[in-house]
Amino acid sequence: MRWIRFDNQGSIGFGVLEGDRVRCYEGDMFGTAEATETFLAVTDLRWLPPCQPGKIVGLWNNFRAAAEKNGWAAPAEPLYFLKSPGSAAGHLQHIAVPTSYSGRVVYEGELVVVIGKTARSVDVQHAAEHVFGYTCGNDLTALELLHRDASFAQWTRAKSFDGFAAFGPVIDTDVNPATSHLRTLVGGRERQNYALSDMFFSPLELVSRISHDMTLEPGDLIYCGTSLGVLPMKAGTAVDVVIDGIGTLSNLYG
Repeated sequence: MRWIRFDNQGSIGFGVLEGDRVRCYEGDMFGTAEATETFLAVTDLRWLPPCQPGKIVGLWNNFRAAAEKNGWAAPAEPLYFLKSPGSAAGHLQHIAVPTSYSGRVVYEGELVVVIGKTARSVDVQHAAEHVFGYTCGNDLTALELLHRDASFAQWTRAKSFDGFAAFGPVIDTDVNPATSHLRTLVGGRERQNYALSDMFFSPLELVSRISHDMTLEPGDLIYCGTSLGVLPMKAGTAVDVVIDGIGTLSNLYG
């Protein structure tokens, strides 16, 4: 199933994408969701982030190819940061240039795990029971903020401007990321193309390990990290993140 959230002339709803229309549901996407007999044309709706995350966890150095090229050691455990939930953006949403930062901003096409059931200290064999599905993500970063102050690495600020956690267009409950590829197109030109199987820590390993550090709740997101091809982008640039079996997340930056 391919779940979305939408704005229909000021009314927020959710449902399942079926071709060029959405079948509306009632209730809780992560709990009891009941199908209605209402169908809406996708062209009449405004896409929203497909869920409202309470936490957004992002991985650093989780792909072998990138680690090898950059001379990074293989991590002994997941290396992660947190992004503000307020940085969430949906498919086709315009991402504004930060007003307090004038440096370079980079795109990072990523697979995103969406938690569907509370996960607290789960083992990897049962991690799949806590995953609702997967979606495409763009983990934007204000590159020059990260280490601008030598005394304090500003990961949270650099990753949490409004719109810097784009994800969507749908949450797919059936895709197998182990067999999928991700491509990032910047201004229509392919800049990233990598296999999701190249991760040091698979999505289910990430769910398990992170759940031993903090409780993961329905709607929480885990951005699984990115690989080669990350570059700065200019204001006015269109970025598309494409994952086999999920679809294309499209946003305009600037």
